Amino acid sequence: MMYKKSFQFFLVWAVLLTGVKGQPPLSLPQAIRAAWSNRKNMQAGRLDSAIERLQTQALIHKYLPQLSLEYSYQYNPLLQSSIIPVGKFNPSLPPNSTESIQFGTTWSGAAGLSLVQPLVDAEIKNQIRESRLQERISGATQQQAEYELAYDVAKAYINVYLSELAVKSAVVDSASTWISWMLQKDNFDAGRLLKSDLNKARINHNNARQKVADGYFQVVENKILLLFLTGKLSAGQQDLEIDSTLFSRDISSWLALNPAPDSIPALGQLNLQGQLAALQQNTEKARFMPTLSLKGFLGANQFSNQLNPFASNSWFGYSYIGLDAKLPIWTGEDKHRKLQQLRLQQVQYHQQLGDKTDQYAQATATARIELERSRSQLLILQENLLLARESLDIIQDRVREGQESASRLNTEELEWQRLSAEYDNASKQAWIYWIDYLKASGLLGRLWN
Repeated sequence: MMYKKSFQFFLVWAVLLTGVKGQPPLSLPQAIRAAWSNRKNMQAGRLDSAIERLQTQALIHKYLPQLSLEYSYQYNPLLQSSIIPVGKFNPSLPPNSTESIQFGTTWSGAAGLSLVQPLVDAEIKNQIRESRLQERISGATQQQAEYELAYDVAKAYINVYLSELAVKSAVVDSASTWISWMLQKDNFDAGRLLKSDLNKARINHNNARQKVADGYFQVVENKILLLFLTGKLSAGQQDLEIDSTLFSRDISSWLALNPAPDSIPALGQLNLQGQLAALQQNTEKARFMPTLSLKGFLGANQFSNQLNPFASNSWFGYSYIGLDAKLPIWTGEDKHRKLQQLRLQQVQYHQQLGDKTDQYAQATATARIELERSRSQLLILQENLLLARESLDIIQDRVREGQESASRLNTEELEWQRLSAEYDNASKQAWIYWIDYLKASGLLGRLWN
């Protein structure tokens, strides 16, 4: 009876010490969203998207009227001369008479408002489309960063759950080895047991106790990582409790879902980059297309032979409104090679997209196979553990009644510890393969949506 009460005490101890009191449990969707909100690199990534939006708005403003106030004042050391056919205007002179006349004054100035309104400019139009596509690429980059962070948070969350389970299991193992040790200590005290057998029992119990201690350290380590990923560690939070209801769902229900590679941001990013390379080709071609602008000027010109911008009767009004058409012929740039470079980049992104898609497909198939193998292995190990536990309980009772040797009990204890460790490792691998499968198949978003 004393051994049974001790066993129950250890079970209660396991439940109490692996739970966190005084705060509601943190669900996995909450953990992921907290990581997105609190991690500084996520905040920096969102600034990239904001910068791209501002650049797009700046390009749109290129279509707005460009109004400027202009003033210039210049000195003309050599005035322009021209030949005037004075014979055409003076009958007293021969008809073919000419005379050289200088135009302008030594000093001249101009002041007024200048207006330029772009009407047709294919280059600006394509630059705006490029910038909007860059916004989507920046958004896809941010989504991929969030996708990877969600994966890391999910792994840390799973490890917290599994390490807490391992502690509970280790406490149960420690209770069992303690019972076996007490049984053999009673026999040793009665002179019915060799010291070597008692030592083996103590070694088994010490190993079980160390497993409990290691398990608690692992729980703390995993929680620290989860607190760091969610940004709660920097806020001073020291502990948390996870919501274990997530792990009550059968893994096979996830395997029944169809993969969704379109939900993987990295693939969408490569696709958008290929579209950008194609659009940049159109932008490059648009640089050599005609442009049409409305231009206007309202102001005055000044002409004076002395340095005096304010001389009276020297300013004369001047204005115009007109259309300005421009067709670039030669800009000194190699258009052909630039377009060839962009075409190669488009092909490059297309090939990278195909290769990355194949990688995710291979990772999906591999994770699924490994997950199914681990689940099958867990079923066998679980049955083996039940059988080993049953055998161990029987041998403990037989040792208590003097019908079984201590050596046999120690051997069964070692076998139980080996099977327990193997089961814990297989369980951890199964959950890791599960999260790897969700990531590779594009189903990871179901964890928070």
